[in-house]
Amino acid sequence: MPTIKVEPGDIIDRLMEVFRTVGYDGATLSKLSQATGLQRASLYHRFPGGKKAMAEAVLAHAGAWLDTHVLTPLTGSGTPQARLQKMAEALDTFYVQGGKSCLLDSLSFGEGSAIFHEHIRTAFAHWIETLAALVVESTGGRTAEARRRAEDAVLSIQGALVLARGTGNTQPFQRVLKHLPSLLLPARRS
Repeated sequence: MPTIKVEPGDIIDRLMEVFRTVGYDGATLSKLSQATGLQRASLYHRFPGGKKAMAEAVLAHAGAWLDTHVLTPLTGSGTPQARLQKMAEALDTFYVQGGKSCLLDSLSFGEGSAIFHEHIRTAFAHWIETLAALVVESTGGRTAEARRRAEDAVLSIQGALVLARGTGNTQPFQRVLKHLPSLLLPARRS
């Protein structure tokens, strides 16, 4: 049988799709092997820690992408509305317009919960803190209120993804992204 040449980034993307779709418990070696086109031995060669190491690599890859495309724009230049728009566009891309599940959500139940709890908690906390800092910067407001708005925004995004998965309708996700400025920032005064 000929050797299959698969790029490392493609492997991670394919593994991510499996973890997003079936979670940690459902990601059998057969599914992971089939998704990547690699034999089990090749997967173990690349990921000596097995399925856990694969999930960790996927989390690191997704975390780096989200840091670059979601969190960094929130702290960059431009108006708060423009920065939120960049974040919304990145989320729209990452979640394929609401058609893909959240990786953190998929890894937060079953055996994955115990293994990845701290990583998931830290990722959500960092996202909320970054959004809250944007709200404080924009409004000069209170930190507690900014944190509540940030939590509500993340809750809305994550809830819309769950709703999209459950109903097959991505419109609620699109609506949440469109209304992020009104969830986070006060209305502009004329």
